[in-house]
Amino acid sequence: MEISELAANINQPVFEDKLTQVYGSDRLESAKSRCTEATEGFRLTFGYPAQALFSAPGRTELGGNHTDHQRGCVLAAAVDLDILAAAAVTGSGAIRVLSQGYPMTEVSLRELTPQEGEKNTSAALIRGVASRMQEMGCALRGRGLDVYMTSTVPKGSGLSSSAAFEVLMGRIINGLYFENRLSSVEIAQIGQYAENVYFGKPCGLMDQTASSVGGMVYIDFKNTQAPIVERVEYDFGGCGYTLCIVDSGADHAGLTKSYAAIPEELHRVCGVFGKEYLRDVDEAEFYRRLPEVGQRRATGPSFGRCTYSTTTGE
Repeated sequence: MEISELAANINQPVFEDKLTQVYGSDRLESAKSRCTEATEGFRLTFGYPAQALFSAPGRTELGGNHTDHQRGCVLAAAVDLDILAAAAVTGSGAIRVLSQGYPMTEVSLRELTPQEGEKNTSAALIRGVASRMQEMGCALRGRGLDVYMTSTVPKGSGLSSSAAFEVLMGRIINGLYFENRLSSVEIAQIGQYAENVYFGKPCGLMDQTASSVGGMVYIDFKNTQAPIVERVEYDFGGCGYTLCIVDSGADHAGLTKSYAAIPEELHRVCGVFGKEYLRDVDEAEFYRRLPEVGQRRATGPSFGRCTYSTTTGE
């Protein structure tokens, strides 16, 4: 979402229509309040008014988690919790981001190569997104951004706050410096690149795609360069269902190494069959050679591989 001339337009019908499309009519007033909070936070932080508002939601997986990095198929959905950002262009040569409740992060656009000391930080994601977008033709050197963010996506909750952050940075740069040339899937791929190469987490593409496309989506990752993304129109409430996401109080923000162990182990399993991805493994052969699969086990029981196998097949 991008809305210009913010302060004067928050209570205007065109602005309210856009907010209603994103948040629904029952949450219009709270959305307007958050927009006011974000624009005022920007002004107090940077000393001048913001130019535009952007948002990116968290996500939940409905089926197929961890099959995205095995070229499988997933069903995922955006949730009604998001990161909202007020932003403006500058000529500072840097991107400055203040997330409410956190210190300011500043990334120079003069140095866009991965920085070892930035692994697992927001700065790494910002630098990675900026670097990839510059490679794609978005001229950023000598330019800059100021961004103020406020979030309702709990950090480390499993709702992909990091993916929402990556998508949001991609949307801001795409909107303010690249004339919105990039598609939602391209922005998702940029976010994955930043997380893989700069942040240091070997994630698949599900989280970023679900956040960037929005709604409920079916995604086929057989070709990760051009995944098949289909919107799924389904009314949970109308069919008598409620999707409940429970906050367990646990925090997985520091589990990057544990996450990375999963694709590493699955790669060893694929080696039993001479394949690179589980999608390419014949299901009948997989079960016939299950004892060999068990011998490659490093962290979890063999039935875990069975789950991945049966959800990545054709």
